[in-house]
Amino acid sequence: MNSYPRNVSAVIDPVKLDRLAEVAVKVGLQLRPGQDVFLTAPSRALPLVRRIAEHAYKAGAGLVTPLLSDEEITLARYRFARDDSFDRAPSWLYEGVAKAFDNNTARLAIVGDDPMLLSGEDAAKVARASKANAMAYQPALSRITGFDVNWNIVAYPGASWAKLVFPNDDEETAVGKLADAIFKASRVDNADPIAAWTAHNAALKTRTDWLNGQRFHALHYSGPGTDLTIGLADGHEWVGGASTAKNGIVCNPNIPTEEVFTTPHAQRVEGRVRSTKPLSYQGTLIEDIAVRFEGGRIVEATASRGAEVLNKVLDTDEGARRLGEVALVPHSSPISASNILFYNTLFDENASCHIALGQCYSKCFVGGDKLTPEQIAAQGGNKSFIHIDWMIGSDQIDIDGVHADGRRIPVFRKGEWAA
Repeated sequence: MNSYPRNVSAVIDPVKLDRLAEVAVKVGLQLRPGQDVFLTAPSRALPLVRRIAEHAYKAGAGLVTPLLSDEEITLARYRFARDDSFDRAPSWLYEGVAKAFDNNTARLAIVGDDPMLLSGEDAAKVARASKANAMAYQPALSRITGFDVNWNIVAYPGASWAKLVFPNDDEETAVGKLADAIFKASRVDNADPIAAWTAHNAALKTRTDWLNGQRFHALHYSGPGTDLTIGLADGHEWVGGASTAKNGIVCNPNIPTEEVFTTPHAQRVEGRVRSTKPLSYQGTLIEDIAVRFEGGRIVEATASRGAEVLNKVLDTDEGARRLGEVALVPHSSPISASNILFYNTLFDENASCHIALGQCYSKCFVGGDKLTPEQIAAQGGNKSFIHIDWMIGSDQIDIDGVHADGRRIPVFRKGEWAA
């Protein structure tokens, strides 16, 4: 069994950890009195789980229910479980989670496991388990992508993750460095992080207001290996930072976040694009992704590493080869400026412009909370069992906003906002 040496947890600043817990509850969830919380986390993250539970109850939470995962238990399945178990997932659990969301339970997730945990396991089993889980999770996921309730994701510096990010350091030093990076990116490295988040959300709103005022028909990307036109869904709406869930609560789903994002048109994506950062997916590192779109659909896909997993992901369902999200992030964002590759989408997507395969977010439509799934599809929204972000931005990417009449407005130049 892997466990922290006694001195490793000591390098995680307890004051900043407590601030992160408070931010997760008061900014991430904006928890309301009487509201329950469903929380998932790695077992390693118990110190943060405990702090979050305390702040949640102080904020008036009804019931905080944690569900812990464990790296050793996960590996035991791949090494000893029956083969047919990899085509199964606990649908009963996700049906219960969906019921909890229907009863206004807030969702909080802590990430922190080794992103490469399954890299040495049978890729076919990983793909089968991932597909089974994605299908079983759909009832709960639909409540999240539909933004039915307030939800939030934060991070904790697991030792195996830290060693992946800082391979040349001993475990204690690596955990300390990753903790500091998480705290800085999450804006809890100052005395008043809640005020810092208020200012940051206001800055992101300035960007979304401008983009929504433009009503672009499409975005055109150009750069090394990239000549891509992404049509935007009819009635799309740009969002970023704090957003209002259908239950009326304004929350910050991702901490950290530097992105503004919207829904592309699933049928109107054309051209080629190349990834600019590795994608860590289900324990496999997928590098140098290059794809070609025709009619909104990926018709060619290659990768220098992890190609087998990538192609299995693309075959999950019809929507897996189409886009569900397009996001803009300046290359000078704090996470990008850190020059740290986190191997975790929560952080790496906030260092780079990115796109997401699969399911779209209904909140990224004007009046999206009132649209039916059929209306969303008719306006160009994608449907899939998956939602996977991968990074396509750099300091060499230019982006133009294209109006329906063909007029072009600079949006990004050399990876930065043009205005």
